[in-house]
Amino acid sequence: MLKSKNTFLLPFLLLTFMSAGIFIGRIISSNTITTNESGNFSKMQEVIGILDQEYVDSIQRDELFEKTISDMLHELDPHSNYIRAEDLKSANEVIQGKFGGVGIRFSIIRDTLCVTNVVPGSPSERAGVHAGDRIIKIDQKTIAGKKIETKDIMGMLKGDENTSVNVVLLRGKKQFSKKIIRGIIPIESIVCAIMLDKETGYIRLDQFSVSSSYEFHEAARKLKEKGMKKLIFDLRENGGGVLNGAVQIADEFLPAGAKIVEIRGKKMKGPPFMATAGGLLEKTVAVVLINENSASASEIVAGALQDNDRATIIGRRSFGKGLVQQDFMLRDSSNLRLTIARYYTPSGRCIQKDFDGNYDKYYHDQFDRQSNGELFAPDSTIFKNAKKYRTVHNRIVYGGGGIMPDLFVAVDTSNSSYYYVDLRYSPAFQNFAFDFVTNKRSNWKNEQDFLKRFEVSAELMERFVTYAEDNNDVPRIDKDYKTSYELIRRSLKAEIARQLFLEQGYFSVTTKYDTDVQKALKFLKGK
Repeated sequence: MLKSKNTFLLPFLLLTFMSAGIFIGRIISSNTITTNESGNFSKMQEVIGILDQEYVDSIQRDELFEKTISDMLHELDPHSNYIRAEDLKSANEVIQGKFGGVGIRFSIIRDTLCVTNVVPGSPSERAGVHAGDRIIKIDQKTIAGKKIETKDIMGMLKGDENTSVNVVLLRGKKQFSKKIIRGIIPIESIVCAIMLDKETGYIRLDQFSVSSSYEFHEAARKLKEKGMKKLIFDLRENGGGVLNGAVQIADEFLPAGAKIVEIRGKKMKGPPFMATAGGLLEKTVAVVLINENSASASEIVAGALQDNDRATIIGRRSFGKGLVQQDFMLRDSSNLRLTIARYYTPSGRCIQKDFDGNYDKYYHDQFDRQSNGELFAPDSTIFKNAKKYRTVHNRIVYGGGGIMPDLFVAVDTSNSSYYYVDLRYSPAFQNFAFDFVTNKRSNWKNEQDFLKRFEVSAELMERFVTYAEDNNDVPRIDKDYKTSYELIRRSLKAEIARQLFLEQGYFSVTTKYDTDVQKALKFLKGK
């Protein structure tokens, strides 16, 4: 059970906020529009009707209408959005942290569905599916050797709990027929929780779902039992999620009475979220890692801990998303996600970055950050005209444009090359690793055993680059290969670890040479 200090948030469990834009998951079915309530709405219908009848080419009337709605919302702000009914279920699965399915992870390799991992305790494990199996038929439909998309596979395997799906597996040269009764499959948001040394723990959170605060509490508790006195909390690439998860996780670090976040809007005003007593990590020295893709709920946590001088923020400036969305269900079960408020960090700052109406530029401003050098050196001009705020210990922080870290770490591009980038963007690492671990999956007890006993040899490197050229159209470039040799070797080991031990295995390898993590470890040595 989650500790009792979080029970004060139970009345707010309906306030669910999504990663693409935090939103309150309260469904208001009464907010509908009828054609006689708005002349402008009737005009829009009339225009689309004329296009449908008279335009030189045929049009998709429904798609055009829905695109018109999306474009209209994007004129208001970059986070208001329209979600089609058929897309809403998968969006809600992310927020709930679960879905109905069979419980496998897979990749499509050489036009074949390959099972890379089986979720422990899942319907697939109970049915006898093994990692390394190839699924060649689903409900009598042959899928092997055909150009089939991942989303199509997901549509065939996912389904309501207690419904069945029949598959034909290929294991080695033998075929097996299996009937799998679908169940509820968790989407874990804590993808790695390990000890980096005798005192320092590392937790990586990929998204904030309904279960994230419980997952985080359990991960931190287990690491404390292993001797953790310092924590590196990794929120890089975390685009946000459930507000309650962010509040509850921040509460684990903060003393009673500390402000966490405040939400203000035209129709939404209330007291700020405050920390309660008994947080599991109130005495733990902490670092939070962020980067340009850390957004929304991630920024709530980073902002709360920075403003309360409770943790040191390390990395690069965060995305800058400080708008709150509320969901309105429409009559056809589609969804209007509308910005209704802003959130403010404990010092009173709103870290929403500017929006000039260019939707694509707003979501891809990391390219601007790269071109202007901000990913390689802190840019003090960003906050030149920004309003100044004060932390609990009277340090200056700035509003607007995201969370600026306390310690900056540049993007690490050392030893990279065009050849290495081509390898990373191809499926070569993943496909080769899947083939490599065939008949080797029981060779290592756990990720720590793998780390100690496995190294990528020069011979294995040669096999890999030949494989990438023959199977993935990535021709070897000798000069780049020499430059990026160590990067390739590390990436290959990490991908093999992922095939064996999921993300826990992958990050157990990569943290050893991750510049942000190593900077945090160096900082924590003196604490």
